Amino acid sequence: MFAAFAYNLQISIIEKFMSRIGKLPIEIPAGTQVKIEKGFVVVKGPKGELSEKVNQFAKLEITEKEVLVSVENPEVKKERSVWGLFRTLISNMIIGVNQGYEKKLEVNGVGYRAAVNGSVLTVNAGYSHPVEFKLAEGITASVAANVITISGINKYLVGETAAQIRKIRKPEPYKGKGIKYVDEVIRRKAGKTSAKGDK
Repeated sequence: MFAAFAYNLQISIIEKFMSRIGKLPIEIPAGTQVKIEKGFVVVKGPKGELSEKVNQFAKLEITEKEVLVSVENPEVKKERSVWGLFRTLISNMIIGVNQGYEKKLEVNGVGYRAAVNGSVLTVNAGYSHPVEFKLAEGITASVAANVITISGINKYLVGETAAQIRKIRKPEPYKGKGIKYVDEVIRRKAGKTSAKGDK
């Protein structure tokens, strides 16, 4: 019973936080266009164009300088829960077409390496054969030394691509071999030692 109360309280706090985010205006940088086309919000900027279906509960007010997101009935739980999320989504789209996103991965291990040829990332990570990873449209990769940089304007796609590449050879906790995010800290474990001489 207490667990259910705590869970409901946590959800309530999250919803209130997201609705506060939802109320914040989103600045439109110079050289960026935001408009509604056929039920989609379309964002165009120096780096490209992104579109997303407008949530059924969301209302958008677009001016030359900012976007305001609201919902018809903020007191309704279902509408309130998507308010902040949709606002964050639009904000990420605007950042994406202006600045872009990137994730960096580090390849560690003797003989482990990566190379890019067009839209294919080839990874040697201790298997009997190289692993070829096809990059999605809109995603680019570059390799410098043992660091793979994944770039694109779609935040979700950049993150998902990096996560899939990491899965090719997840970092192991003993010698740290594998593929990890550059800023990821791997909790190392001590290797098994011989018990010879112990009594």
